[in-house]
Amino acid sequence: MARVVTDVAGMDKEFDYRVPDRLDGTVEVGNLVRVDLHGRRVGGWITALFPASGLEMPLLPLAKVRGWGPGADLIDLAGWAAWRWAGRRRTFLTAASPTQAVTALPREARATPARPHRQTAAFSEEPGVQVIRLPPAADPTSLVAATAQQGPTLVVVPTAARAAVLAGRLRRAGGGVALVPQEWAQARSGAAVVIGPRGAAWAPCPDLAAIVVLDAHDERLTQDGVPTWGAIPVAVERARRAGVACLLVSSCPTPELLAFGPLVTIGRSEERSGWGTVEVVDRRADDPRLGLYSDRLVGLVRSGGRVACVLNRTGRVRLLACAACGDLARCEACGAAVRQREDGSLSCPRCGHTRPAVCMACGSTRLKALRVGISRARDDLERLSGRPVGEVASTTGELPPHDLLVGTEALLHRLDPGWGAAAVAFLDFDQELLAGRVRAASEALALLAHASRLVRGRGGRILVQTRIPDHAVIQAARLGDPSVVAEADQELRQVLGFPPFAAIAVVHGEAAADYVAQLPAGVQVLGPDRDRWLVKAPDQAALSEALAAVERPPGGRVRVAVDPARI
Repeated sequence: MARVVTDVAGMDKEFDYRVPDRLDGTVEVGNLVRVDLHGRRVGGWITALFPASGLEMPLLPLAKVRGWGPGADLIDLAGWAAWRWAGRRRTFLTAASPTQAVTALPREARATPARPHRQTAAFSEEPGVQVIRLPPAADPTSLVAATAQQGPTLVVVPTAARAAVLAGRLRRAGGGVALVPQEWAQARSGAAVVIGPRGAAWAPCPDLAAIVVLDAHDERLTQDGVPTWGAIPVAVERARRAGVACLLVSSCPTPELLAFGPLVTIGRSEERSGWGTVEVVDRRADDPRLGLYSDRLVGLVRSGGRVACVLNRTGRVRLLACAACGDLARCEACGAAVRQREDGSLSCPRCGHTRPAVCMACGSTRLKALRVGISRARDDLERLSGRPVGEVASTTGELPPHDLLVGTEALLHRLDPGWGAAAVAFLDFDQELLAGRVRAASEALALLAHASRLVRGRGGRILVQTRIPDHAVIQAARLGDPSVVAEADQELRQVLGFPPFAAIAVVHGEAAADYVAQLPAGVQVLGPDRDRWLVKAPDQAALSEALAAVERPPGGRVRVAVDPARI
């Protein structure tokens, strides 16, 4: 008898089916199957196998075994993830399954990559989580190869492109590598190293010995849509259940990462040399008529080298500045950029503090909005530089074939070190420093770390235009010391009661009000703010238990985002 989980009216349901004699002894837990249900043939996963003796009623047979699927360990892990992120088990079983049916497995290839002559960090091989801080320019190939000496290793990276590059390097070192999702079958049959983007946290890796997550600070390791599951918690829980080491590698560990385990670092001089040279342009005394373009920036774009200009206009809060002295309008409680309300007052989107529309520096009541987007910036840069400028956003297809590019942070993610950037210029970095998000400081430092990877080793530099030159993020990048930001960020989050010092979920939708009204005692509900409620609990287990205790209202849609990437 096989227990099968399948979809019924948008919900996960389990039903028992008979295993036909022709399949007896060949089916396994995790197999993808087709079954007959209420006159329809639907797909599902075998979650358990039981003896069929003693049944009072005959069972329908399995209609078809489609092929291999996740192992029993991932079946159980999917149940935990559904509880952890208030989602459906089907979501995680799909992530753990091949994109196309796999009916046969290739011969396993477990040749271990050659042991490196030099490791980038002295990590422990004992079970448990370690946070390894490596500078942006460090090549993690040697660390992955050293980890693979212990046995089959699962490696998760933020993007498919980065996974392909790392897989190529390990193959040249003689290792048996499976790149997922493309080579899911090879991973299922056995490989020394299994590599892939976020979904690789669910990839098969028989006899798992270690898990490595690279660029663990990258928000792309967390899914945008609901359920907002993250590869980091999945990797940590999977390693805990398997009793193996989990290495979280990051150039700028966030407070959430540091809460998972002890920090491992390299020598200060080596770490500092792995960060790019940061040149800060203080805009406080500049003529306002210059707009985004300081004299130093104009000289840079006219130099003729390859330059990437970053202006994160899309999806960012509008910045307000004093029309008299140019000082940015900031929250006096937490330092975030403030918004102007309909009644003219200023409010902070981060902590909710409100105050009159008065400049804290000079007392002027005249405020102006700073709002130039990348399309306008492209036209301006073409006039200033005298050469064509390419525009890059998240929706851009192929990169424009120009040596001068301007775009949102998507530009940084699309470029690789092979592009040969002479400089990366942040036209208005204050948008990142003062963004009304809890993780703004960590996200801003991550952008500078990514820029360092593009220019490090080429004599290039990172140009940062700002009105807050003494901000902790900028000082951390200049010193090559991410702990400057981590310590300040931890203190702020502890005061505000945000992760990792609390667990949160954002609830919105037509029936959100009815949903949050049913939440049990022990959780805090804040809102509504623009038809969204913020739910806070002392820890993740308490939050997940509270959300699991509430039934979704039948007459309306509710979306529950547990620990979303951007809050």
